[in-house]
Parts: sequence; structure tokens; C-alpha cells
Amino acid sequence: MSSAPLTAAPSALLPAKSKNPPPHQHPLLSHLPHCTSLRALAQLHAAAVKTGLAAHPAFVTRLLTLCTAQGAPPAHLAYARQVFDRAPHPADPVWYNTLLRGYARCSSPSSPEEAARVFVRMLEEGVAPATYTFVSLLKACAAARAGEEGRQAHAVAVKVGAAGHEYVRPTLIHMYAECGDAHAARVMFDRTDGDCVVSYNAMITSAVRSSRPGEALVLFRDMQGKGLKPTSVTLISVLSACSLLGALELGRWIHDYVRKIGLDTLVKVNTALIDMYAKCGSLEDAIAVFQGMESRDKQAWSVMIVAYANHGYGREAISLFEEMKKQGIKPDDVTFLGVLYACSHSGLVSEGLQYFDDMKDHGIIAGIKHYGCVTDLLARSGQLERAYKFIDELPIKPTPILWRTLLSACGGRGDVELGKRVFERILELDDSHGGDYVIFSNLCANTGHWEEMNRVRKLMSEKGVVKVPGCSSIEIHNTVHEFFSGDGRHPKSQEARKMVDEVIDQLKLVGYVPNTSHVFHVEMGEEEKATSLRYHSEKLAIAFGLLNTPPGATLRVVKNLRVCPDCHSVAKLVSMVFNRRIILRDLNRFHHFENGVCSCGDYW
Repeated sequence: MSSAPLTAAPSALLPAKSKNPPPHQHPLLSHLPHCTSLRALAQLHAAAVKTGLAAHPAFVTRLLTLCTAQGAPPAHLAYARQVFDRAPHPADPVWYNTLLRGYARCSSPSSPEEAARVFVRMLEEGVAPATYTFVSLLKACAAARAGEEGRQAHAVAVKVGAAGHEYVRPTLIHMYAECGDAHAARVMFDRTDGDCVVSYNAMITSAVRSSRPGEALVLFRDMQGKGLKPTSVTLISVLSACSLLGALELGRWIHDYVRKIGLDTLVKVNTALIDMYAKCGSLEDAIAVFQGMESRDKQAWSVMIVAYANHGYGREAISLFEEMKKQGIKPDDVTFLGVLYACSHSGLVSEGLQYFDDMKDHGIIAGIKHYGCVTDLLARSGQLERAYKFIDELPIKPTPILWRTLLSACGGRGDVELGKRVFERILELDDSHGGDYVIFSNLCANTGHWEEMNRVRKLMSEKGVVKVPGCSSIEIHNTVHEFFSGDGRHPKSQEARKMVDEVIDQLKLVGYVPNTSHVFHVEMGEEEKATSLRYHSEKLAIAFGLLNTPPGATLRVVKNLRVCPDCHSVAKLVSMVFNRRIILRDLNRFHHFENGVCSCGDYW
């Protein structure tokens, strides 16, 4: 990037004339903090050149500090680098550390490479790196997820004896965790004395991002056992772990703990609470936290909109979106994603397409998730060919997920011809996803295309692709219980299976008939098909909940896949016959079952 023109400064920026004051007292220095634009900064720099101040350490240090401050635009960092590069032999370690700190704060993909170049020059100039140098360098690598550069920095830190420093070691853990190397992060963590909150935060965050919420909670309990006081970062990550598990009661306990230690006034913590409550199935609690916030930022509004959307309250999500705009808060890409989700899950096709077009007016470039919402919106409404054309004409390369969304809709609509075209497009991009083969083979079987079905299943076998097993969890007495379809992994699985049998017998008295329309095995009779449906994971979790909770208690179940039509019907009937409210979170959305009716209106 070329620097701004080094022209003479305007009179307003020029200091009053003085008789050669000492450089560290030069009037120009007092003007630096007021340079809010790059142009003003360049003009003041030009004035410094004229007065011979430009190369003085005091001026350069302050200029670099200003350009690398938190929130400074990327152009300022680039300008600081140009100033630094023009110095013939920079020997002040503060300059290097300041630049490295700037790259640590910048999320640009080129940051770790540029930080490495600054660090290499530091070594070439014979300037000894301090512990703070490695902290900034490693943070730069972490911010850009640059694991290879981070490992090289680690090696140098070991060589110069800095790797074991109390500030460097937690940063190493953080770097490895951010770069997805959980093993290296764990090795570093196990070498610590175990009394560092920053290290725990890095490990907990890493576990959550790697979808290991149980491990995150174990670390949190270990941290509490050692008497370490958690920070807002700790609690936000732990709340995310609760969200992944659907552990509402544990989330409520953490909410009480947040109040106890006085962090309930922080916007980011409250936003995490809204997200946790919504993902654990308690929209009421999410609304209560949102309404109780004294101030709300863009993220808080966006999370609440997404919460309404995922629970099927499309109109409420749109209303909140409009209220957000009235209050002068500019929506971002996440906000629009929530609105598009809301329209998709509520069948608001025209509204969704309009909001998608409105993104351009707000200067927001659509991402793959926005395109996915529009695809889902069109596909759910039966406009399959239009959805195909939409994906095919995207300005970016479509991902398998986009085609997968359309394939699922083809399965629901029985469109085998379009389904085959979509299936072939998916295989061009990813032929390892078992669900794709299952959806298309089931579609072929459902429409009588037996030869095509056999071809797909043979292809699936040849490639060694397996179907992801259904898994459902339910939280009871602060313990999360997981059930897998058909097997007996849970110690109480036999009790759950027996309860399923009793539940099915009662439901048959009110007209339940197994929905075997999605079981496609030529060799199976209707009774065998019904048996194969009986012990799906969500049925086991619901039955276990009926056994272990008092009458009338709400059952909250989380499933890793889309709920099947038969389980959906069973949940509706259980809510009516057993007078239970059931909140089921599947791969796509929430289903609220009450009095024999689902909030999705059977539109999922």
C-alpha cells in the first residue's frame, strides 16, 4: 500500500515557533493524538520531517503507538510499517514490540507473515527479543490461525529460553488452541502449574470450538476446585458449552453464578446468556435476559433475532429487526442471517427474498449462509427448479451444504429427476457424506426407482461411507444423558426401551400408526419397518425423561440430525397423552410440542 502524500502540514497542525526545544518536548508531539485520519497523520509527519524530528525515537515511538492502537484502521498499521521500514537500523525494542502488537490486533491473513518479517529483522539487527515480543508475535499467529508460523515462533522462544515464561506459556496455549491443534495446547497446558486463568480460558474455548463441551465443563469444574476466579471470557465459553449440550439447568446455575460475582451487567455475558437459553430451549428466559439489559449492542439484538427465528417465531423476529433499525442500530451480516432464518422457518418467502435484496442497501455482501437461507426458503416452498438455478448462478462456488439443502427438499417433494442432478453435483464436491447417499437412495425407493436405489447403495458401500448415527440427549438433575438409535450404550437404555414400548402401546389407543414411509428396505415387511423406527434416539430420550421427571415437567431434547416424521408424530401425541411440554432441538430448528401440536406447524 502506498503511503499518504507527505505534503506540508496545514497551519492548524503546525506548532507555534519555538527556540529548538528538546525532541521529547517538541510541540509537534502534542498534536499526534489528535490525528484521527491518515491524511492528518501524514501531514504532521511531513512537518516532523521538515523540523528534523521524524527520526527521533520519541516521535517514532509515539507515531507507531498511535497507528497500532486498539481499533486503529488497517491503513494506519500499514503506514506505521512504512515509517519503521524507512529507519536504516532500528535498534529500539519498543518499536518492534509495538509493531508486533499491532499485527496481533489485526485479523488480516497476512498479519503473521508480516509479524514474522518484523521479528526476523529484529534478530538481524541484533535486538534481543523480550518476553513481550513473543507474546505479541504468538498473538498475531493466533489471530490469523497461522499454526505453522506459531510453531516456528515457539521454537525460537524455546531456543532463547522464553517459552517457560509466565506470560509466554499461556499465550502458547492460546495460539495452539486458536490454530486448532488441541493436542499441542493440551501438552503445554499440562506443563503449567495449573493456576493460570488465561491458560484455562484458552483450553475451555478450544474445547468448545472443537465441539467437546463435556471437556470444557470438566476444565471449568477443575478451575473452580482450585479457587481460580473465572473471567467474562471463561463464562462466555462455558455458556457456549451448555448451549452445545442443551444443558439448561447447568446454564441456569451459571447464570446465578454470573449474578453472584457481578458480571451480569456486561453486554457480552448477557448476550451469551440469551444464546444459551435460546439454544437450550428456553426462549422465555432468553427474552427475559434481553428485556432486562440496560444497554444492548448489535450482537445482542442479532442473537435475540436468531433465537426467535430458530424457535419458529418468524413474525416476532422481523418485528424485533424493525425495532432495532428504529433505534438507529445498523444491522450486520449476522442480523440479516437471523431474519432470513426466520423467514425460511416460517414460510415467509416474499419477505425473505425482499430482505435478501435489502442487504445490498446496507452495504452487506452475502455469504454462504445467506445463500443457504435463500435456497432453503425457495426449496421449502416447492420452488425447486428456481432454487437449483439460484445455486447454479451464484457469484461464488457453491458448497456441498447448499446442494444438500436442495437435495433434502427434493426428497420431501419426491422429485427424483432433479434430486439425481443435485446428488451428482454434491458428489463432485464431496463424496464422503453418508447422509447424501441415504437421502437420495430413500428418494429413489420412495418413487419406485429401485435400480437407481441399488446403484447408490452399492456406491456407498464401495466408498466405505457410513450413515451418521442418530444421537439425542436430555438433561436430568444436572446430568446430560445421551442415547443412540437402536443400541444400548446408555446404562439405563433397557429401561428406556421398555418405557418406549409402554408409550407406543398407549399412543396406539389414540390412533398412532407408525409412519414407515421413510424406511426403504425391500426385504422388510411393515412390522419390521415399524420396529426399526421404534428405538430412534429421540424416542429413547423422551421415554427416559418420562421415567425420571415428575408429572407435568417439560422435557428438553437435543438431536444431532433432523427429526424424522415418525418421531415428530410420536412427540406430538406424547405431549397430549402424557400432558407434557416437549422442546426438541434438531439439526435445523426447535420444535415445541404441546397439547398434540408442534410449533413448526409440521413445516420443517
